[in-house]
Order: sequence, then C-alpha cells, then structure tokens
Amino acid sequence: MAHPKRKTSKTRRDKRRTHYKAVAPTIAKDSVTGEMHLYHRAHWHEGKLYYRGQVLIDKTEEETAA
Repeated sequence: MAHPKRKTSKTRRDKRRTHYKAVAPTIAKDSVTGEMHLYHRAHWHEGKLYYRGQVLIDKTEEETAA
C-alpha cells in the first residue's frame, strides 16, 4: 500500500476540499395549491397527494366514507 512521505498540512487538505459544496434543493410552487415542494416529488396538501397539479390520493374521501 502507498504511504504518504510527508504529513499533509491542514491548509493543503482544506484547499483540496473547497470543491465539495452543499447544494440547496430546487423548490417549485404547485400551480393548483400554491404549495412549495421539491421538483419531481409528490406532496400532501389538506389530505390530498398532488403530483404535477393532479390529485393522486384523496384521504378526505376515505375518512368520510369509513
């Protein structure tokens, strides 16, 4: 196995790590509900699961029927 001949200094180590950055998630606004959500993700709003402006699951109908 390869071993370093010299100790890597903190400055040199930190210079190498400058390119690793945390990226803020891209947030979209739903056109129907106005709710903020992550792109390409379904989100709940008032008991309904929305994706691309369409209702996928409606929990309010299931609760009233039961």
